[in-house]
Amino acid sequence: MNDATWSIFAALLVLLSFIVVGLRQKSRESVEYGFGGSFTGRIGGGAAIASNWMSAASLMGLAGLIYLQGYRALAYVIGWTGGYVLLLVLLAGQLRRFGKFTAPDFVGERYGSSAARLIAAVISIAISVIYCVAQFKGIGLIFSFMLGLDYRHGVVYGALAVVSYLVMSGLLGVPRNQQLQYFVISVSFILPLMWLARRLGYFWILPQFGYGEAMGELAQRFSIDLASPFQHGSLFSWCALCFTLMVGTAGLPHVLSRFYTVPNIREARWSVVWGLFFIALIYWSAPAYAVFGRLLDAHNGQLAPIPAMADLVTLKTLVSADIPGWLVGILAAGTLCAAFFTVAGLLMTGAASISYDIFYSIINPRASESTRMQVAKGGTLALAAIVLLIAINPPGLIAEITAVAFALAGNTIFPLFLLGIWWDRANRYGAIAGMLTGVLCTFAGPLLGGVCPQVAALFPITSSALVGAPLVIVVMIVVSLFTPAPPEELRRFLEQEVHGHLD
Repeated sequence: MNDATWSIFAALLVLLSFIVVGLRQKSRESVEYGFGGSFTGRIGGGAAIASNWMSAASLMGLAGLIYLQGYRALAYVIGWTGGYVLLLVLLAGQLRRFGKFTAPDFVGERYGSSAARLIAAVISIAISVIYCVAQFKGIGLIFSFMLGLDYRHGVVYGALAVVSYLVMSGLLGVPRNQQLQYFVISVSFILPLMWLARRLGYFWILPQFGYGEAMGELAQRFSIDLASPFQHGSLFSWCALCFTLMVGTAGLPHVLSRFYTVPNIREARWSVVWGLFFIALIYWSAPAYAVFGRLLDAHNGQLAPIPAMADLVTLKTLVSADIPGWLVGILAAGTLCAAFFTVAGLLMTGAASISYDIFYSIINPRASESTRMQVAKGGTLALAAIVLLIAINPPGLIAEITAVAFALAGNTIFPLFLLGIWWDRANRYGAIAGMLTGVLCTFAGPLLGGVCPQVAALFPITSSALVGAPLVIVVMIVVSLFTPAPPEELRRFLEQEVHGHLD
């Protein structure tokens, strides 16, 4: 079989196994479709967090940006992993104690405002849509690579596959699938890398160390220094990107929702620790693909990176090195599954915001579970259609599109959770003002940058939270201090139940 045939065979085999597991775990209640599921243990919870995190941005976009930008792209590694440290220290246990199922649900209950809940739900949906556009682009590229199609047909077929699975199996199959998924991702990503390092003559048992020698060869023979800082941006832009990705990670609704299915604060924290470990295994490997890709290009006389190759650098590097087709197929299958199930989690988060936080909590509190389930499935289809329309003409690289979602989360959800957990004086007026300010900060660059270039410099579309998040926190504090305090019973609940004891 050729590479394309192996890719199709491996991908179909893996996806079929996920579909079988998903159908066996099929969700039949709306409480399970979007924000439920049983606890699967610390390690299992960590694997679910890692697999939920391992998206096309991690397996395709990260290597692609390092291939293009070298050192600057390490801000993604530091930001994405550092965000989990923020979650571990600041939010994970306290969120579990608060006991709400979705980010908008927390906002509505903590700040006692239907308006705040509605705004948070709309923001959560927007984050899911932006994030999904990046994943759909990855899915489209993989389908076009496997099937020999043009990108537009690839993304359409990929979208149909994702939505078909999601509507059939719902969320209950996803936690089980996520543990299986992480195993598939880790093997499919690292095994071909080991083979690649051996083929190129570098230390292959731990290629994450072996690629350092390849970087030296690039620098000495071809004058390509991927480790030189700030060749593709200033120190400010690097720090802004890193900070934005950190607080954005800590504010992503579909990441925060993982803590609602653990039994206590200790398990929530340990799940984050294991999740961070599993994530690091993959992030440790992505730079090696980028370096080997640049080295093969250089050997072929191509010294400058090829922008069109960036998002497919992992697969193209294997093909260029004449790696056996079955290994290329395994990597394609693992990457496709990562994007596939990230989209599933994102669409379910958006559907939960529509069915629970908007329809049930605000519009029709008497809606039956079957009605809510129908609204959730309809919301899934509507969101998928919107994402597909945008993804047909994607506005940037996979990781760059993803960073916009992180910026929006870091400017809006993160400050609300941070102050909502740790400052009992934060109130509904501050929350609403903060969210609106955060949305403005996120999109200030493209909206106002043409009129005022300083705005674009301070609020770049992918890196706006370094200035935006502190500004939102200040706005929330000032508005809260000049408006009535939250109810005393809520402040007492925070003191006694969220912070008052260990479990």
